[in-house]
Order: sequence, then C-alpha cells, then structure tokens
Amino acid sequence: MFPRSEPKEPCGMDETSPTGMELQPESVASRLDVRLLRTLYAITKAISSDLDLDRIVQVVTDGATELTGAKYGAFFYNIPGVEGPHFSLYTLSGAPRSAFERFGLPRKTAVFAPTFDGVGVVRSDDIRQDPRYARNEPLQGMPPGHLPVVSYLAVPVISRTGEVHGGLLFGHDLPGMFSDEHEELVQAVASHAAIAIDNARLLRASQAEAELRRKSHESAALLAAIVESSEDAIISKTLAGTITSWNRGAQHIFGYRSEEAIGKPITILIPEDRLEEEKTILARVGQGEHVLHFETVRLRKDGASIDISLAISPIRGNDGTIIGASKVARDITERKRAAERQGLLLREMNHRIKNLFALTGGLVSLAARSAETPTDLARSLKERLTALARAHEMTLPPMQSDGTLLEAGTTIFTLLNALVAPYQNSNRDRVCLAGTDMRIGAGKVTNLALLLHEFMTNAAKYGCLSTPNGQLQVDCQVEDEELRLEWVEIGGPPAHAAENVGGFGSRLEETLKRGMNAIIERDWRASGLIIRMTLPARQLQE
Repeated sequence: MFPRSEPKEPCGMDETSPTGMELQPESVASRLDVRLLRTLYAITKAISSDLDLDRIVQVVTDGATELTGAKYGAFFYNIPGVEGPHFSLYTLSGAPRSAFERFGLPRKTAVFAPTFDGVGVVRSDDIRQDPRYARNEPLQGMPPGHLPVVSYLAVPVISRTGEVHGGLLFGHDLPGMFSDEHEELVQAVASHAAIAIDNARLLRASQAEAELRRKSHESAALLAAIVESSEDAIISKTLAGTITSWNRGAQHIFGYRSEEAIGKPITILIPEDRLEEEKTILARVGQGEHVLHFETVRLRKDGASIDISLAISPIRGNDGTIIGASKVARDITERKRAAERQGLLLREMNHRIKNLFALTGGLVSLAARSAETPTDLARSLKERLTALARAHEMTLPPMQSDGTLLEAGTTIFTLLNALVAPYQNSNRDRVCLAGTDMRIGAGKVTNLALLLHEFMTNAAKYGCLSTPNGQLQVDCQVEDEELRLEWVEIGGPPAHAAENVGGFGSRLEETLKRGMNAIIERDWRASGLIIRMTLPARQLQE
C-alpha cells in the first residue's frame, strides 16, 4: 500500500543531493515535511473512503510504520477473555506473519497494560532497560526467535465510546528511534483509525442487520405462503376475540372472505350454545396455555354447522406479553361421519348376529313342522340355512383382493326371491311376489337389500312368518318415475307399533331411508302389518 523506505541513519548526518552537493537543513526539513504530509494524506484518504475493516487496519499499520520509520509495525486487537484481556495480531507491516506464529498472544503484562487499558502511550528508547520489562512469568525478557525490538512505541486505538479497539505497536532494532513527533503522529493516526474502525463496525452491524431482516422477511414470506396455502383454517385474533388474520383455508371451511371476517368478532363462527367455550379458551390462552386437539362444532357463513378440531396457541409481542391467539381449525366432519358409519356398521353386525340366532331357531321350528323323519328335518333345515346365507350375501357385496367391494346390479324380484327363500314352504306359496320387476343399479343394491332384509327379519321374529300359517304378500309397481312397494303380512300376531320402535333396526332404517330418499309408511292392523314404501325409480337404477 505504501512504499517502504530503508531505515534512515541517526539524526545529525548530512544529506546530499543526487549531484553530491550538500543540502541546506531547511531543504531537508521541507522534504521530510512534504513526505509526512503526503503519507498522512494517503492514510486519511484511504480510511475515510473505505469501510472495509481489514483494509482500513492494514492501511493504518503500513502508513504509521512508514511515518515513524519503524522496522516493524503491527495492529493488535484487544480481545476480552475469561482469564483477562489479551491481544490478537490483526495486521503486520515490515515482517512476515510467520515471525509471530510460534509465540503466544500478548497478555496484559506491565508493558502492555497501558495499551490494553487505553491509559496512554508507551514509548521507550530501549525497552530492555524499562523497569516494566521482563517482570511477568514465565518469560524473563524477549522470547528466543522474537523480532529484535529495542526502540518501542505503543499507542492505544480508542473508540469514541471509550472502548479500546486495540493498539498500534512499533519496534526498531536500534535505540532512540522514536521521538515526540512520532508519538504525536501515531496518536493522530490512531484517532482517525478509531473513527474508521467505528464506522466499519457500524457498517458490518448494519449489513448484518440488513441480512437478518432479509432472512426474516424471507422466513416471514415463506411462513405466510405456507399459512395461505394450508387447507386448514389458520386465524389470529386479539384477546378480546377480534379476528386479525384469515387465510384461504378459513375461507374454504367457513365461507367468509377475508374482508368479511377480519375485524369481526370470532363469535360469528360459534353457535350460541357454545359461546362459553370461547371465554374459557381466551382465559387459558391469556395465561399462556396451549389448547390442542379440542373438538367442537362451529358455524359456516350459510348457517350450516361443521365438526372441527381446534389448536389454539398464545401470540406474544416483542416484549413477551401475550397480545392475541392463533387458531388452527381442521374440518373433521367427514371423519366424524366415517366414524359414525363405522359405528353403525359394527352395531349392524351385532344386530345381524343376534337376528341370525333368532332366525335360526325359527327356521328349525319351520322345518320341523313339515319334516316326517330326522333326515327330512336335516335336509330342510340345511336348505333353509343355505338360502338364508345367500340372502345375507346380497346385503353385503363381496370384497375384492384389493379391499374394495364389488357390487353388481340386479332386479327387485331377484333380490326379493333371495331374501324370502329361507321362509318358503314346499308349495312355494308362503311368500308371494307380484307386480312389475325393475332393474336396481349396483350403487343401491346393498342399501335396498339391507332395508328389505330388516323387514323380512322382523316378519320372521314378530310378524306373519313367526306363525305356522302366516303369509307374506309383496307387490311392486313402477308409476310416475317411482317404485311403489307394498308389504302385506297376513295371519301373524296382531301388530303393535311399540314393539318395533326405538331399537337399532329403527335407527338403521332411518339411515337407509335418507341414503335412498325413501318414504316408508306403516299401517298397524290386527290382521298384520302393512308397509308402503316409495323410492325414486331413476335413483335406484343409477
């Protein structure tokens, strides 16, 4: 950076011009002043126009070394430590860095303490004769291999805040090389260097802060994108319950656009009979609690209720104070319905098993009436049980190897014949089918089979098929795009509505009715039960 000149001879020697003529002292002084000014100008210009800390410190070290005529110059950083401060070599001028590599870092010894502490300048014509020299263990004097230092000058570099950045240290192998003027020059350079270091540090801090803001902005943008694209409703609200943010998931689940929801009370989503839940939640969040996996019911914009699972967490401000709550709501309506369907199927299975035992007993009695020998009884009972098994198969389609159900279409008479087969007598006149046959689409076979099977089971347990002489007549007609089925039981015990209301069969029937848009009416008579059922023909055929 700066041209290094050879060490000058001690003051007092004559200088000559290139022609060998002796120069006047005034001319020599003028040349020295000009060189000093130029060097100072170069240092000042470099550190005032550069904010790179490494370059600033190197410029200062090189320039000050030249100004003092030192053989070696260095800038050491003041580094606080657990065992006290120490110096770390930052820049070096006039010697290779390897000259210091095998030595430990300078400690706060008697010689270095004034520089470490920023107390003042240390200048010595012969540091070896200084009373502060060689007073600290374990070394007594300069370590072997150290650069030869006799003249010594050390100036602290102090920040405008009073912090000691470090020290400029200079050495020469001859005694008496540093003067008052050199001391003043280095102090001036150190003052400028301190300001430049402060500015460079401010720049680094500013750049670090800008980078932190950039990363924070990117993180916030990424988080915002995740929140916005989430299928869950992610909502924030104040502790007073006012909505402050609303994502697309919230719009999809609850139906409100963000401009319709933000600023409104969260109670627009809460049914009246659940408003106490919100008070409890806000109280818990206000105490710093997290509310997880809270299942409840909320309202859509159209007034429909939906089942949701909530997770609520407190939102804290910069000072750690709780200022609101974040709420993640997941629509679990379908999951709840699936659980209900599963529960219904399990209850239906249990219901079937109980019915099978009851029906088996009835079939044994029915077979025994017409059997003349044990062999006849066994054959008749086996045929009826086989027919009963086929009827049950129709109410639950077979499962394929991949776990899916394989449903196939059929007709109403085919379905009815399979269901009544276990109860027919040898003359095939115990159950009579009449009317118009109609195709039933694959998607409706199971539901219709379950419903008719429930009718047949009740007839076998309580109705006409529970007596030896009872009969069942089923008539099917297709009129005005509707299938109209009339189920007439004759010769059974008197029918009473109370006997067939409130059990699982009734709940199953209600579920199947809704699934097929069926209308079912019952006429309870002393002669037996009459059921009239109307179903949309087009839907049954799809």
